[in-house]
Amino acid sequence: MIDIRKLKELVRLMVENELTEIDLHDQQETVTIKRGNDQAPVIQHQPVAAAPAAAAPAAPAPAAAEAPGAAADAGLKSIESPMVGTFYTKPDPDSKAFVSVGDNVGPDTVVCLVEAMKVFNEIKAEQSGVVEKILVKDGDAVEFGQPLIQLK
Repeated sequence: MIDIRKLKELVRLMVENELTEIDLHDQQETVTIKRGNDQAPVIQHQPVAAAPAAAAPAAPAPAAAEAPGAAADAGLKSIESPMVGTFYTKPDPDSKAFVSVGDNVGPDTVVCLVEAMKVFNEIKAEQSGVVEKILVKDGDAVEFGQPLIQLK
């Protein structure tokens, strides 16, 4: 089930940027949000298992890339991207990274930025732990729900 905070953030971004539709897919679910000029957003949420044909083109590559390390990653907690955008490890090119492997983080620790439509969104850990892996390179595009950082 989609996290309500992520859903509210998506609706807020739609309204702020005057978008009429967002269609997001990942390996576990598909979310479509549509809104008219005077209407409240209409949200369609569908687990991928119920619609494998819709997710088939996008799912094989990430699943194949994550499968070999899945056993080694058991017991790690992931910090996932709440939106589609560009991942940044630091606030600007001349600054130090928000976190590095081995750092302790708490629920309110900012771990990275995700830029969406020229808006830089601080991503907080929302859990406590020690940074084990940073899964995305600075400047890479990320998808909704994509694991960014793993904690132990």
